[in-house]
Amino acid sequence: MEKNSEPTANKNQKKANLLDHHSIKHILDESVSEIVASRGYAEDVRMSNVRLLLGTVIIAVALVAQFYKKKFPENRDFLIGCIVLYPFFVYIVLNVVLQLIIFVKEKNAILFTYPPQGSYTSTGLMITSKLPRFADDYTLTIASADPKSISAGKTVDLTKSVTKWFTKDGVLVEGLFWKDVNSLLDQYSGEAKKSK
Repeated sequence: MEKNSEPTANKNQKKANLLDHHSIKHILDESVSEIVASRGYAEDVRMSNVRLLLGTVIIAVALVAQFYKKKFPENRDFLIGCIVLYPFFVYIVLNVVLQLIIFVKEKNAILFTYPPQGSYTSTGLMITSKLPRFADDYTLTIASADPKSISAGKTVDLTKSVTKWFTKDGVLVEGLFWKDVNSLLDQYSGEAKKSK
């Protein structure tokens, strides 16, 4: 049985509000994730897990301060410690770490992947997208998740008007979009093979 990599006609249509660029970008980004997954790339969620862990620590400190077993006069020193700890350690330090992760590592990334099974490369993909406000040009960029790796390919990008992929009613023409994204993935794979 042959595996179909393009969407079928009976699949639910993806519809966006054409006046809302966030809605358009969200549908396109979700479709990119589906396309990349259909090509055998598994999502790498390590950075998301680190961010969730840091957020959990921030919440845990607040919960401990709120629900400590002793009543107010008895827990005065503990409460003062939490009040001092929260703004300086939790809010400043952990939020700075979260912002550094987002600024340095994630940038505009919508997806990090592992390399596909059986691949000769040792690095996955970092896929970023941009749809500026009040503009219709969607830019999709595929780069190596580890640009310093010897198996990293050259960064490739595609910039196209979203009007090429949506009908007047806001329905995504998935066949056209899948074709463009698959050709960009093929271009990246070709560049990675050439750089070897």
